[in-house]
Amino acid sequence: MTPSRVVTLTANPSLDRTLDLPAPLAEGGIVRLSGSSTEPGGKGVNVARAIAAAGGDVVSVLPAAASDPIVTALRALGLELATVPVQAPVRTNYTLVDPAGTTTKLNEPGAALSGTTRAALGGVLHGHAAAAQWVVLSGSLPPGTPADWYADLVRSLRDTGARIAVDTSEGPLLALVAAGPDAAPDLLKPNAEELAQLAGSSEAEVLGDPAAMLAAVRSLHDRGVAEVLLTLGGDGAVLSTADGGLWSARPPEITVRSTVGAGDCSLAGHLLASLAGAPPAERLRTAVAYGAASASLPGSAVPTPAQVDGPAVRVIAGLPGSSTPPPVPAAGRDVP
Repeated sequence: MTPSRVVTLTANPSLDRTLDLPAPLAEGGIVRLSGSSTEPGGKGVNVARAIAAAGGDVVSVLPAAASDPIVTALRALGLELATVPVQAPVRTNYTLVDPAGTTTKLNEPGAALSGTTRAALGGVLHGHAAAAQWVVLSGSLPPGTPADWYADLVRSLRDTGARIAVDTSEGPLLALVAAGPDAAPDLLKPNAEELAQLAGSSEAEVLGDPAAMLAAVRSLHDRGVAEVLLTLGGDGAVLSTADGGLWSARPPEITVRSTVGAGDCSLAGHLLASLAGAPPAERLRTAVAYGAASASLPGSAVPTPAQVDGPAVRVIAGLPGSSTPPPVPAAGRDVP
């Protein structure tokens, strides 16, 4: 067994095309772009890229033809791939970024996967999970995929001994949480919009009422989820554990260049800290530091460890606004 290995599944991968706008987008006009870039993407791919950039041992499972541009790009980055061949090309997603860092995403739906292809992906994933510490199921599902597929995969992976993290939204997220404790992941990473969807409330209510936020998070523990990493964009993140632990963190001041992939890098940061044996507060600190570092980079670039400033992240016990506890010091540092 490779105790530090991570395996990611990206069932709906993409080529992420980032278009830099010279000014906020105006409908009906002609825009002369100030720059553009293309990166291999999809949420699981982004997690794998960030872990690989830190020197981590990671395998990226995805459906793609051997000649697909995403395979060529990922191999050029040195990523270890486990692909299931499909005929349709990988979709392209477009992100428009204005000078203030505001992003507008245009995502293609992707090609449908046959039942045979889904079964092959599940088999490849299971085979690699047997030698891994973490398995990440991340992103949207291709058209026609049953919404409860992630729940089925979680159940099928139990006998591997790997811990399972899930980051998805809408139908697949609702189906996963409704599937019962046997399908509950070890780590769930919603954002505020997704947590509100699970709670049946508005995002404004979740963000504006610490009690409502905590109740929504605790309801996930009641359904069997061991850890909840709630990402809050520029407001940082919250980490809650089933044993009652609760921490929140705020990122350092940065100039936002693109938020694409920032949540994926937050998840990668948490996993990297977990692999290193870090306690919960340090896992949260690293997650927020990675998310902030990602948002300070253009397009869907992922940060290297040298670009991640963990000590600049302020971690406290509890939720913001619920109390004023002293900050949790970074490992090896005193509170200033």
